[in-house]
Amino acid sequence: MLVPALCGAQPAYPVKVVRMMVGFPPGGSTDIMARMISPGLAEAFGQQFVIDNRPGANSNIAAELAAKAATDGYTLLVVSASFSTNVSLYPRMAYDPVRDFAPVTRIAAVNNVLVVHPAVPARTVKEFVALAKARPGEIVFASSGAGSTSHLAAELLKMSVGGLNTIHVPYKGVAPALVDLLGGQIHALVSTAPSAMPHIQSGRLRALAVASVKRAAAMPNVLTFEESGFPGFEASAWNAVLAPAGTSGDIVGRLNAAIAKIVRTPEVVAKLAGQGAEPIGDAPEQFGTYLRAEVAKWAKVVKVSGARID
Repeated sequence: MLVPALCGAQPAYPVKVVRMMVGFPPGGSTDIMARMISPGLAEAFGQQFVIDNRPGANSNIAAELAAKAATDGYTLLVVSASFSTNVSLYPRMAYDPVRDFAPVTRIAAVNNVLVVHPAVPARTVKEFVALAKARPGEIVFASSGAGSTSHLAAELLKMSVGGLNTIHVPYKGVAPALVDLLGGQIHALVSTAPSAMPHIQSGRLRALAVASVKRAAAMPNVLTFEESGFPGFEASAWNAVLAPAGTSGDIVGRLNAAIAKIVRTPEVVAKLAGQGAEPIGDAPEQFGTYLRAEVAKWAKVVKVSGARID
């Protein structure tokens, strides 16, 4: 009597190509993360996992398409930390980052670090805050762009101390901001650690704190913001995988297990380290809790600061 046993069998997955949508152009950090895990997924599932780049509107175009895709597991969305901030930065959104998606897992996180020019007389975050309070309207705090993680991290710091009167100068990316910081035209910047690392090591920039929950493996002597007296402060850059809401828990669970295994293989760990990233591979429930907290946190920062996207 085999028929009753087969009635409850789950349909095979996947039986065709799986599309991994990325809201940024090829070669960017999110695209790199997607391409880092896609070969392992193809090997684990016996099907191709192809990257579908749909850049535009700070990844909103890809997210909207993915939110409306079929819930059969054949469309996935690979996102950056901007996925949790866009809903607050854009006045109208065609999707909700929490309601319209099923969290799969975070791939990895990249540490952000607060760096200052050596001429700035501050060696700790508290000293920097004291300096900014003593010199209102004089400290130039740059970012990699209005509404970026770099910008919002600085606004979060200002909020956590009851406000600071600093000058915000947004740049078109972290590279040009670093050029001016190195030249002494600006005073401070929250930068991705990999971009700032060579200049920290050479002594041309001073690292005050990393904006992660634990110290960066590449900078073990640099304190976290929490260790610096700012409890609960986190502003990491991260990448993650989601599926359209309604995708079966079985498919989400299988994808989660495969990605968590892939990001911990020596080969991928080494590649992540080359990008200044550390693997995560958390459970869907953990990622969901983290995502909801990030959306709420940055909504408050955006509201208080009045930040808007470029």
